[in-house]
Amino acid sequence: MDSFRSLRPLVAVGVLAAVAATGAASSSLPAATELPAALQHRHDPIKNKHHRDDGLFDSTNWSGYSVTGANGSISEAEGSWTVPAVSCSTGSQYSSFWVGIDGFTSSSVEQTGTDSDCSGGTPVYYAWYEFYPHPSYLISRIAVHVGDAMTAKVTFSGRTFTVTLTDHSTGSSFSTSSRVNAARSSAEWIAEAPSSSGGVLSIANFGTVSFSGSQATMSGAHKTIGKFLAPNTTAATSNVVQEITMVQSNGAGAQPSDLSGSTLDSFTDKYIAGSGSASSLKHSGKQ
Repeated sequence: MDSFRSLRPLVAVGVLAAVAATGAASSSLPAATELPAALQHRHDPIKNKHHRDDGLFDSTNWSGYSVTGANGSISEAEGSWTVPAVSCSTGSQYSSFWVGIDGFTSSSVEQTGTDSDCSGGTPVYYAWYEFYPHPSYLISRIAVHVGDAMTAKVTFSGRTFTVTLTDHSTGSSFSTSSRVNAARSSAEWIAEAPSSSGGVLSIANFGTVSFSGSQATMSGAHKTIGKFLAPNTTAATSNVVQEITMVQSNGAGAQPSDLSGSTLDSFTDKYIAGSGSASSLKHSGKQ
């Protein structure tokens, strides 16, 4: 296991080209290195969280689902997704897909996932992990490609968090552990617009991403997202399962579908283009 505390910050010259377009990671990099300056961003806790009149939530950086509980109740989160292709024109936009613990009701996030970004109009795909507020680290041993089937798992045991990311399409996997002071009060399955020192970055047009096998352990009970719903409740009326829509200032964002599958462990998250007004998604219901 590699601990993030044993790593040193790295600014890798030319690494952007190494992970661009095909998602091929540079074999010259260590197994996990701090994200280079060209990709220096963070995967933050939920920002500008707004509890809507219909019972659902808006945020400027998250879209997806969260399962919430008391402090110390969450010990595992797991889920799978297919790496979406990003559509790029000009400039830089970002989209991150991850599974993690914490961040909905706390100030830390223990997480791992993949990015589908646009850097100067060029598609970039890569894997990463982060024990926020510590830096994000590139997982260079996993070469991420469009269509790869990924599974992420975050566990807590004793005083240690372990994040594991597996690319089933290539057979590559990565796992690392560290001790982190964290609330363990929520589990998440998220499409995110990551943040820089200047705030939340523009969400990239990732089309649609599909999550499945979304499950968590709370207070010793292991269930899928939907099985945490009490009888005759939905995410709009539940105090445990939270549905989140991303709404950015220009009206762009992302919106999750209802939970689906025989065990309610699946959903899709859809990019929504900006209309110049944040009202295009807010309070609008499913599109």
